[in-house]
Amino acid sequence: MSTDRLLNTVLQHYQDIHDAAKTDQILGSTVHLLTELSNPLNLGVLTSQLLTAPAIWQQHSGVRNSMRIISVYNSGATRVHNNEVAWREGKESNDGGGITCEEWTRAVVKGADDRSRRWQHLLVLTGVLMGMEGGDRRSLSRSLRNTLESAVVTAANLALETQLADGPVAGASIVIALNFAFPLLSDYHQCLINCNALLPLLVWAITAEEGFCEGQFLADIGTEVAESPSHQLAWSPLTPLFRQLRELDKRPIMANMGPLSKLTGFVVQQVTDTRVVLHAQDALLLFTRQVLGAWQRNRLNEIDPAAEAVALTPETLKNTWPALWSLLRKLMFGVVAMLQSIISRSLLDPYMLNDIAAPMIASKSLHILRNLFFISSRNGNNAFQVYTFTYLTSIDIISRNAAMAYTFLHETRPADNTPAFTTYLQRTLDLFYLNLAEHLPLTLSTDACEALIIKPATAFLSHEGTMTPSMVELFESAHSAVLSTLSCPQHSPLTIQITPFYIIKLFESFPQQISPRQFRVAFKTVMQIVSPPFPIAEMEPYFSETLLEMLQSYTANASTSPLPPTADAVAPAASSEQGEEPLSQQSSLILALVDSLPFLPLPLLEEWLTVAAQALYDIADPVLREPVKKRFLEILVSGEMDVERAAIGVAWWGTHGGREMVMLGGNQPAMMSGALGIDRTSRL
Repeated sequence: MSTDRLLNTVLQHYQDIHDAAKTDQILGSTVHLLTELSNPLNLGVLTSQLLTAPAIWQQHSGVRNSMRIISVYNSGATRVHNNEVAWREGKESNDGGGITCEEWTRAVVKGADDRSRRWQHLLVLTGVLMGMEGGDRRSLSRSLRNTLESAVVTAANLALETQLADGPVAGASIVIALNFAFPLLSDYHQCLINCNALLPLLVWAITAEEGFCEGQFLADIGTEVAESPSHQLAWSPLTPLFRQLRELDKRPIMANMGPLSKLTGFVVQQVTDTRVVLHAQDALLLFTRQVLGAWQRNRLNEIDPAAEAVALTPETLKNTWPALWSLLRKLMFGVVAMLQSIISRSLLDPYMLNDIAAPMIASKSLHILRNLFFISSRNGNNAFQVYTFTYLTSIDIISRNAAMAYTFLHETRPADNTPAFTTYLQRTLDLFYLNLAEHLPLTLSTDACEALIIKPATAFLSHEGTMTPSMVELFESAHSAVLSTLSCPQHSPLTIQITPFYIIKLFESFPQQISPRQFRVAFKTVMQIVSPPFPIAEMEPYFSETLLEMLQSYTANASTSPLPPTADAVAPAASSEQGEEPLSQQSSLILALVDSLPFLPLPLLEEWLTVAAQALYDIADPVLREPVKKRFLEILVSGEMDVERAAIGVAWWGTHGGREMVMLGGNQPAMMSGALGIDRTSRL
């Protein structure tokens, strides 16, 4: 069929509505015509008719139609470029379209006329820019490329002014087009985009019906979850909602979440009205609250990662479960990336950095992160720099305002009448609370620390039961929160009140609920707190010795059997890389005594150096004794002791028998220096 005849046929087909297969054929013919037409007027007519064609725009395919238009002009421009390159290199004769890239670009752009809308113009311009300049093709002269980039920005800004009237498809199409065009724009043209109007649209596109649908799919999925005859939860891949989940993941907005997050980050920094940024954060807070609420209505939220293989049917575990978490990870990454750009701006914007706005922004950011913690806490999803920056910066900001820190903890604290470890989702929220509370004792008053940190943490320390990895992590976090509070000098009265109870709980928890490393860290921290120069050492001068005597009494009755490997949520990687040294309950307690030596009051140090050296050889098994001995020697020579304590240690080691007790055992017979041993052989 000749080109002119094909053009007439395609223009006729534009006026009617067809099935999907016929529509795809029409679009394929359009790409062919864009490549083959040599008359600029025909190219303009083709573009003008395409942007108003009922065959395309009355298909109700939403943003997919916009993607098709971008693809059509991207493909057409790429082919025109390739034809021109081949003709210049002499590989082909100029019997194709017979039109240069610049002539083709001008002709197509003229077809984006007043008969169509500005957001449709943006689709065409984006496709042309991608096809001509994407992939480092450099098809256009500098002046024409500059003109084309300017046209893209102008069309985008005009489309943003009318997007509410044009409807949701127009809004999502603007976002998609700018997402593709943005990397190809110069810095100058990027800064000309109306970011004040674009930011709300970006947040809407990602969170609403064209994106994550306000998290409603999570609640809907719960209606399809059933219990199998084996009492496992089942969500079949044949259900309608799983097919919808797959379709949701393939939407243009979802498929381009990474680049969209980068675009959002740029837009947040360029917005001139701070209120727009604050409204965007409010929208993210509302969205994540809806996501958490929808997940709470889903039975799948009860599943502990350690029990997935038992709680789910094999089909669910293999198919639907991974697909769901893949989508949730994408949701979390997208939200955190946008939130990070907001927090970054809050450090520089004077309207966000002041003492009134900054704590509120940090509080909202922490609420957003808390709402998504059921995603970020699973499988190391929060182990990336953007999340860490957002979380720690928000903590740093809120910790400067005692009232806001108190309000946040009060709003999110675990309920007093709710037993610990109720559901996995509740344990996840409690873990976020304790992890955050650990950073705030210096900010809060002593009464607030007791009510908002010590009391909730104590409820978890008193728990007895099976310790899964998630429960171990929660248990560790409770210990850390208590130790963080006790370490603050201004809370010394509370420290005196709580420490005896805490130490008893610490001994009761070991070794069933905490690892030897965690026990040593906790006991050493308490010993440091009750020793000089902390004020509690003057208020209760015998506290440190009392604790050591408690440790000594527990050591006398401790098991000498090697401990099995224990779950350690803080440093699993380190233990696996370095190899875990064999320890028993007895040797772990003696190690805790050795770790405490650098913090003892000076009058007690020499006495307890001797006690520790004697206890070393109470460990009968040489394999278990060796790590303790190694640590003892390390304490003496590594510089952990200050000058005064080091001097006492040197004297004890050299002239008070320390060397013999450590190296040879504490029960060697006393003898004069230089004397012969009793097992000598007579030469007479």
